[in-house]
Formats: sequence, structure tokens, C-alpha cells
Amino acid sequence: MVERTAMAESSESPNFQLSTFNRLCDIVAQLRAPGGCPWDREQTHESLLPALIEEAYEVAGAVRANDDVNLREELGDLLLLVVMNSEIAREAGHFNIGDVISEVSEKLVRRHPHVFGESDAHDSGAVLKQWERIKREEKKDDSHYLAGLPAALPALMRAQKAQSKAARVNFDWSELRDVIAKVEEELDEAKSATAKQDRQAIEDEIGDLLFAAVNFARKSKLDAESALQKATDKFVARFNRLEDELRSQGKKLGDVDLAELDAIWDRIKKTFNA
Repeated sequence: MVERTAMAESSESPNFQLSTFNRLCDIVAQLRAPGGCPWDREQTHESLLPALIEEAYEVAGAVRANDDVNLREELGDLLLLVVMNSEIAREAGHFNIGDVISEVSEKLVRRHPHVFGESDAHDSGAVLKQWERIKREEKKDDSHYLAGLPAALPALMRAQKAQSKAARVNFDWSELRDVIAKVEEELDEAKSATAKQDRQAIEDEIGDLLFAAVNFARKSKLDAESALQKATDKFVARFNRLEDELRSQGKKLGDVDLAELDAIWDRIKKTFNA
């Protein structure tokens, strides 16, 4: 049986039973045990990283598609990887799934004193500022405010998270027009660097332009990562229609010049408006 702390068979609800979760833990332990699955026994924290990242993105895809059936499946796949990593750590004597659950439970209580304590944080803004303050107090290794910003996040997500955290301590543009002006300023600087053919400067200025564009999304109360995903999905859909149109004419990609491609593209945009 899997070693667990802070887990019990009681406290069942109509929608969730601890015995169901325990069964998953036992299955994973059996897969990893001598005589189990050769593939599962070979896995390490490092080898499971690509799958962990992929499954997290597939969860996001199911949410964006409003597909509850797929979301349930993808959350299960993500949970499996959490349990698998915890089992690998248990075998090494580092920690187990019970420790993972206990730690996150304690953290939730500790960081929500407005629910479990005496804090009077009354709205989301106050709650987020309180969360950041408590988190800084917990992280003693680096006193800088942005020290807890994960370096491994996707670039757009990390930029928006950095901006949002800075905004909570009043380091933020007051008006949207100021953000738009900053985007235009960074675009002009990128153009200038391009005209000088200074590769390093071009990279720097395009980075600044992207950072400003993320700020534009944030101040518009949009998620930059999601906005870019939707834009890319739209591009792919239009490009697929362009390819279908070429095929209907007995042509194929690579054999048609840009002028003809642009004409088809413009027609697709007007026809489908998507």
C-alpha cells in the first residue's frame, strides 16, 4: 500500500471519495513496483516534465473550448502526473502524496486569513495584496518583491504576471491611453533599430514592444496568453481555408506567388470574418 500522511477513508462526499483517490495512488505504486510496468518504472521527475507541461496546456485547451468531457479527462491526466511524481519522491524517501496535500492545505489556510482568520480583506484587490505580503514573509531567501516570479513560465504569461504583481504596489499606468502611447513608442524604437540594422537593438526593442503589448492586454482586462492563442487559432483556420481553396483550383502551397495568396486571404477574411 502507498504510504500517505494526512489521508483517511472518512469525510466522503457525494462527488468525491478518498477511497477513489487512494485507489489511484495504489495503482501508480503498483505500476512503479518490481514486476510493474517497465515504462513507468523508468520514469523520473525530469523525464515526466514534458508530459506535465503538455497536460497542463491540454487542460487549458479544454477550458478554452468549454469542453467539460475533455476537461475531466485532461484533469485526470494531470492528476496522474502529480501522483506519479509524488510516488517517485516517496520511493526516494523525500516526501509522499500526503505531504503534498498537507502542505498545500496548510498554505491555503495560511494565505486566506480573511476566511480562516481575522483579516478584513474585503475585495479581490485587497486579497491579492494580502496574498503577496504573506508569500513574501514565507520566502526568506530573497527579499525582492518579484523574487517569487517563476522563471519557467511562458514568456507572455510571465510578463503579465510581473506587471500584475507590480500593479498591486501601485507601479502601474493610471490610464489606458498611456499604455497605448507606450506601445506606439516601443514600435517606433523597434523601427529605428531595424533601420540601423542593429540586431541586438532590434531584439531588445521587439522584446520591449511585446512587453508593452502584454501590458495593453492586461490593462484591457484580457489575458495576453489567451489572446495570442485565439489569434493563432484564427490564423491557422484561415490558412487551412487558403490551402483548401488552392487545392480546389488544382494548386498547392509553395507554387503560388504572394499576390495571389494575399488575394485569396483577403477574400477569406471578408467571407468568414474569422
